[in-house]
Amino acid sequence: VQVLESGGGLVQTGGSLKLSCTASGLRTGDDAMGWFRQAPGKEREGVAVIDRAGATTYADSVKGRFTVSRDNVKNTLYLQMNSLKPEDTAMYYCAASYSRLTLDRYPYSAWGQGTQVTVSS
Repeated sequence: VQVLESGGGLVQTGGSLKLSCTASGLRTGDDAMGWFRQAPGKEREGVAVIDRAGATTYADSVKGRFTVSRDNVKNTLYLQMNSLKPEDTAMYYCAASYSRLTLDRYPYSAWGQGTQVTVSS
């Protein structure tokens, strides 16, 4: 399974960005895909995950501001980020290849290289 992210960048506080992620080689049972982020000096944390049926789970810190979606035909995952804050600054990673919906990073076996999101104050 290969995963490739795009769409990061620099934005001011209150601005918006949309991240995209394309996965190839997904297998039957690889239902969950999601976004994780890692700020300098911090652990990688789950942001939002979604399964093939469209069920989602969000971290409390992004609820109401971020929206995760996916196109199952294209195996593409999206993250619409609105009302961005400086504390959202991090490297954002797309993850795939796990059967269940979880914000725990350890079960996911396929990861992209990451895309940087920087929110200026």
